[in-house]
Amino acid sequence: MITEQQYQRLMNEYQSSGVADHAAMKAGMDRKTARRYLRTGLRPAELRKPHTWRTREDPLAAIWPETERWLEDSPEVEAKALFEHLLAAHPGKLDGRALRTFQRRTTDWLHRHGPAKEVFFAQVHEPGECIQTDWTNANELDVTIAGEAYPHLLCHSVLPYSNWEWATPCRSESALSLKRGLQASLWELRGVPRFSQTDQSSTATHQLKRGESRRGFNAEYVALCAHLGLAPRTIAVASPNQNGDVEAAQGVLKRRLKNQLILRRSRDFASTDAYAEFVARVCGGANALRAPKLAEERARLQPLPAARFPAAEVITVRVSSYSTARVRDCAYSVPSRLIGAFVQAHVSEETVRFVYRTEEAASYPRSIGRAPRIDYRHVIASLVRKPGAFARYLYREEMFPRPVFRQAYDRLSTVEERKASARYLQLLQLAAEFGEDRVADRLGAVLRTGELPLAGVMELQLREPAPAPATAIAVFIPELASYDALLAEVAS
Repeated sequence: MITEQQYQRLMNEYQSSGVADHAAMKAGMDRKTARRYLRTGLRPAELRKPHTWRTREDPLAAIWPETERWLEDSPEVEAKALFEHLLAAHPGKLDGRALRTFQRRTTDWLHRHGPAKEVFFAQVHEPGECIQTDWTNANELDVTIAGEAYPHLLCHSVLPYSNWEWATPCRSESALSLKRGLQASLWELRGVPRFSQTDQSSTATHQLKRGESRRGFNAEYVALCAHLGLAPRTIAVASPNQNGDVEAAQGVLKRRLKNQLILRRSRDFASTDAYAEFVARVCGGANALRAPKLAEERARLQPLPAARFPAAEVITVRVSSYSTARVRDCAYSVPSRLIGAFVQAHVSEETVRFVYRTEEAASYPRSIGRAPRIDYRHVIASLVRKPGAFARYLYREEMFPRPVFRQAYDRLSTVEERKASARYLQLLQLAAEFGEDRVADRLGAVLRTGELPLAGVMELQLREPAPAPATAIAVFIPELASYDALLAEVAS
């Protein structure tokens, strides 16, 4: 049997020369074979007889009728799982080495008799029409900030027409991260498409009510889109394929980031800003390959607004008698003088700042989840007066700002547990007065010597004046020219 290439060469040579023997020689085949193909006009595949006979005994003959019944009832079952089930149900009737044969025959049966599959329809995207935004978990990148694990997401935006993309690291899937991420994308793009497209699964964009299938946009997202000049639109519930461009690009982006982290030879960054710059460089490199289509997009974009939509949310909260204010179900401490007062919490993606009137009262990295943020300096004065409250204090664990403070408390507890709380709170008071760094250094030195860390002794040491710095003595450098003049006078 000749190949398709030989057949094409035979026909071409015969059309140009008209001599069958010459064409057969050029095509590298026997003259009789060439004449047969020229006479019938059939291609090699059309002359080939179908292989209908078996060369070995069918290894699936004993179980195939049962297999067909399973496939008729449950066509979604995986072939390997069904094979393992039949192997266990019919010991001795089925050879475990027939898995590949079983998978091929199952696939062929489904193609012939299986149910219709869902059809996906390719969409026509217009340049500058919309920007798709979604979040993806990026913990698999194993990024650390100053040596500490950095669990985070990426707020990822894509233009479907050109596949231009931009990503911003964030801590949660929230309205705050959407404001920051979407606006960072648009300002990098230097324009605004007509639509902002998201799915319906996030409270950052939708009002999610239990038991209701209809989900409307929330007021904050509507205000953001109005400010930017975007028309919000969404996809159907549980239909991520309708947001397919950004969904597909997420895996590609994370693979690209993984490769760049390998080339960087380190997954550790000095700060979150340094990591965000790294992500921006990776996105910029990928976007450089999309320049021609991006130029078409930019030609149809609307201009950016004069200023960005405020990324921080301002919430008015009252300070409780615990000297704490609750923001998004998380407790933050503020100075006790503000108990009973209303303060403004400026909540951004990264920080929470408390302002009374126009003065900042406290500032914290934003807590993820409900982990409290308590500064011992805000409550230590009251705790020293009420040391009995420390044992069952709700935020007791937040009163150990560093491991060395916990070690000091444990050391005090082993000597005299009844007085441990009062003595430890006195150490915290020293930290509030003299500085946490100085007290932590002294505690470490005391614990290494095996002594008991008592506040009275440590306060005397902390109040000792620091040794005066050594006075720098100027080095005398003689002027050699004067010696030369003196020697000349003596010689004369």
